[in-house]
Amino acid sequence: MSRPLCASIIIKNKAAMAVRMLLALGVLLLCLAEVSSDLKTEQDITNVDQEAYLLVRGGNRRLMQEIDCGGLCKQRCSLHSRPNRCNRACGTCCLRCKCVPPGTSGNREVCGTCYTGMTTHGNVTKCP
Repeated sequence: MSRPLCASIIIKNKAAMAVRMLLALGVLLLCLAEVSSDLKTEQDITNVDQEAYLLVRGGNRRLMQEIDCGGLCKQRCSLHSRPNRCNRACGTCCLRCKCVPPGTSGNREVCGTCYTGMTTHGNVTKCP
């Protein structure tokens, strides 16, 4: 009587192993399908991005225009008591915020919170 019981256990173990292998194979195929669809999607997105860039932006225009930080800061700091220090701070603010307020003082709100909110380590406003 022990032989048929042992044989049925072996058959059950083999069946369970076969089910596990089938499940693992299914998961592997699902992962491969997902990866290949991701590659196709990435290629499609790249193609769409390039076409949109050419159509919307005209090919050679940038979203934010480059500005002459050196010239604008030189003008901004021309009447400052410490022009070198002013130019250094103004240059940093200009590079980060892409803006220099008009005039030699004041008008900081024209450049928005990036310019007005920047502070030094001592919590003093950085941008002139």
